[in-house]
Amino acid sequence: MKKFINTIDTLLDDSLAGFAKAHADIVKLNRQPHFVSRLNPARSGKVALISGGGSGHEPLHTGFVGMGMLDAACPGQIFTSPTPDQMLAAAQEVENGGGVLFIVKNYAGDVMNFEIAAEMLECPHETVLVSDDVALPKTHSIGRRGVAGTLIVEKIVGAAAESGKDLAACKALGERIAQSTASMGVALSSCTVPALGKPTFELKDDEMEMGVGIHGERGRETMNLLSATEIVDRLASAIDEELQPKSGQAALLHINGSGATPLLELHLIYGLAHQFWEKKGINIARSLVGNYTTSLDMAGCSLTLSLMDEELIRLWDAPVHTAALRWGC
Repeated sequence: MKKFINTIDTLLDDSLAGFAKAHADIVKLNRQPHFVSRLNPARSGKVALISGGGSGHEPLHTGFVGMGMLDAACPGQIFTSPTPDQMLAAAQEVENGGGVLFIVKNYAGDVMNFEIAAEMLECPHETVLVSDDVALPKTHSIGRRGVAGTLIVEKIVGAAAESGKDLAACKALGERIAQSTASMGVALSSCTVPALGKPTFELKDDEMEMGVGIHGERGRETMNLLSATEIVDRLASAIDEELQPKSGQAALLHINGSGATPLLELHLIYGLAHQFWEKKGINIARSLVGNYTTSLDMAGCSLTLSLMDEELIRLWDAPVHTAALRWGC
């Protein structure tokens, strides 16, 4: 294992310190307990959006703290849920009279710890659960995982909160987006968790992992490596079967890199996925390509399709100023 680290125990602290310095114009870091929040508090009465999860998925979630998205993000250790005290402290820091909305990826630790924090909050609060990974069946024992679609929920609800929508409206909007968003990923290699010191799983040179998660866990099938066109057809078909968009439907297409896949390949994947849905009469109205919900150094990518209407497109286009997303400002 070769990593740019001093010690495994201080990796998260050192990374957060560097992140906060690099983006000192928009965020600030609270060290004990860890959370990142907006440098300049939002206006009075605005709904405060908070998300979080294990580190290793950067820029999710700390990279999305700022105007038009999150008010705070709680990073846990690598692939480990943040603790309730982080979430509670973050909520108490950024709540400004409009209540708190937690946006939570559907992983057991995240769900449990956010629930504990919510129970201790004295202000109005709600939760939106994101479970967009169609690699798992709806009947799975813990439900489907929350993956790259989380970003889309955070951006659109963030814009709504910025525009003055109240807590109930933001929650309803978040649930509507979550239900109209589906994702699926594929890996060409595993990732290496620093504390483990070796790849989480092994793939032969001619193999890939279909339906992989974002924590280095195996997918639903190890199979022979296919061409890019064949890979996209499998991923897009699973998403299309789930959402069943009608001809003429507007959609946002997000191609997310897992951490070690270059943009050269991600844009190739985008072109193939765009072609897949274009043939079905789907209007790809908006796009996002790049590494946004990563799995450390995993080679791979995921496809996310989110069904849109005029309101959602307007909220997606609304100004945002964060470390990882920035437009309209």
